[in-house]
Amino acid sequence: MTTRVAMVCLGNICRSPMADVVLEHRLAEAGIDDVVVSSSGTGDWHVGQPMDERAAEKLTAAGYDASRHRARTFTAEWFDQQDLILTMDASNHADVLALARTDEDRAKVRMYRSFDPEADTPDAEVPDPWYGGPEGFDDVLAMVERTTDEIVRHLSER
Repeated sequence: MTTRVAMVCLGNICRSPMADVVLEHRLAEAGIDDVVVSSSGTGDWHVGQPMDERAAEKLTAAGYDASRHRARTFTAEWFDQQDLILTMDASNHADVLALARTDEDRAKVRMYRSFDPEADTPDAEVPDPWYGGPEGFDDVLAMVERTTDEIVRHLSER
């Protein structure tokens, strides 16, 4: 049985595609081939565009393939296609939940960092690095990598 996991941020060009690429890579390393990973944004400004150049550079330097990403928008139909939806911040979380039609839809939605072993609370946010410098992308990648390890562990136990 295939499990489908989606990451969601605002524009789908920084945080959620970074998490998508890292999770896909780590699942392959772990030999887990029955999980499909995707990402989207709650806004539609960047639909069809590649990942933010700074995010892609950080991923590439760390050994990940950031070349395939194209931004998409989260819609209510995503609930039908996903088993787990991980949102990057409280605003994304609220926007996704606003599109939920059923309790089953709502039960699929979690904050991404609820898997982060270093998060102070299960509703901790992944900060948006878009407006900052390169260090913000470094911080997000470190957060994504350690959180991904826990997500992989969770998915391998299902």
